[in-house]
Amino acid sequence: MTPPELFLGSLACCAAYYAAEYLRTRNLAQTGVEVSVTAEKLLQPARLGNFCIQVQSPVPLTVQQNDAMMRSVDACLLHRTLMTPPDVKIEVSAPAMAAA
Repeated sequence: MTPPELFLGSLACCAAYYAAEYLRTRNLAQTGVEVSVTAEKLLQPARLGNFCIQVQSPVPLTVQQNDAMMRSVDACLLHRTLMTPPDVKIEVSAPAMAAA
């Protein structure tokens, strides 16, 4: 997998975790949540954008349960990180060059 694919997979995994926990804690389902995440490659600067997280519940939900699960998935740590981008510091190190 490419790094962007791993990134999207991590976002999907996080959303699935929160959705599954919502269902599990309410004894609605133990397994079967399906999540897909898509994004577009944007330019200037090159990056991913326009994310879409789709969550499929394995069981029927009332309107209230659907809204509550949406709030649970919205609390996903990775989703929240994207919504408030962190500062990212890049450091490069290399071994010292040998004396001539």
